[in-house]
Amino acid sequence: MIGAVATAQTISHAILDAIDEPALVVRFGVVEASNKAAKALLGSMIEKRDLRFAIRHPIALDTILAGNRADLELIGIGSADRPWNLGVRPLPNDGTLVLLTDRSAVRSAEQMRTDFVANASHELRTPLATIIGYAETLGEAGPVDDDLRSKFGSTIEAEARRMLRIVEDLMSLSRIEADRYLVPNDNVDLGETARIAAANAAQLAERRKCRIELKLEDDLPQMRGDFGQLLQLADNLVANAIRYGCNDQSDHIEVSVRRDGQRLIFSVRDWGDGIPPRHLPRLTERFYRVDSARSRESGGTGLGLAIVKHIVERHRGELRIDSAPGQGTEVNIILPVH
Repeated sequence: MIGAVATAQTISHAILDAIDEPALVVRFGVVEASNKAAKALLGSMIEKRDLRFAIRHPIALDTILAGNRADLELIGIGSADRPWNLGVRPLPNDGTLVLLTDRSAVRSAEQMRTDFVANASHELRTPLATIIGYAETLGEAGPVDDDLRSKFGSTIEAEARRMLRIVEDLMSLSRIEADRYLVPNDNVDLGETARIAAANAAQLAERRKCRIELKLEDDLPQMRGDFGQLLQLADNLVANAIRYGCNDQSDHIEVSVRRDGQRLIFSVRDWGDGIPPRHLPRLTERFYRVDSARSRESGGTGLGLAIVKHIVERHRGELRIDSAPGQGTEVNIILPVH
């Protein structure tokens, strides 16, 4: 009989350990069994002890000790702001199965969606308000001198083009996300892609009095990829380097492609102002800007690096951004040849 009980307990622990999220079996207010995830969250010595030693959340305690089937969301188990879904399921012989499902990832995704909508609305509202204001002024009765009409018209056109760039980048980002599970099947010459991107940025570089230096290794192998997306990636990185890396102290950027074993490394380097370390982890967030005023003045939409990140992910590559104030910025895209 004792052996049968021991075997049952062993099976019970094995079943609980097969559950990735924290799980407990509670009987008469005592933790009878728990899995590894529960011990990691609540403490290694919770078994055979009162439930109140493991869980101190009053609502959770009341729900578990009631022993009735329940599902509720709460915050405050394990850490002050960590969200959980608490599931309680009655078991035979007055037992209760307790399941804790971490909602951090879901909550983070929901917050990202909320922030994205708010940021997109803000980015579009600003130029739209300018367009409406200037258009109303032009539409009012009475004479308007040619200089003022020309100034207002130029501003309306610039703001409309800014809105168009934002919409185009949003649509591009949506297409890239939709294709993320499709294997790219173009044969791409990454060196030629860098040449085209440099040519595309020639007018911007001329306006900024910036020189583009190309350093491409000979006999680079072709890679499997999506040519359109990789060119968009290169265009975004080269344009960013020109906008933010060329100033009175630095008059050139460097674009290079080299081989490293079975990988190709596409690099864009500038010697501009650089980026403070606290900003680096957030650079690929949509609409995140280190300097909002400067970014808008330079024509950026705040979506360029988010697009780059998604293209790199689709190509199973790696994105590295190294920067420091006063030392410039280097962006490396590491892509598999095959």
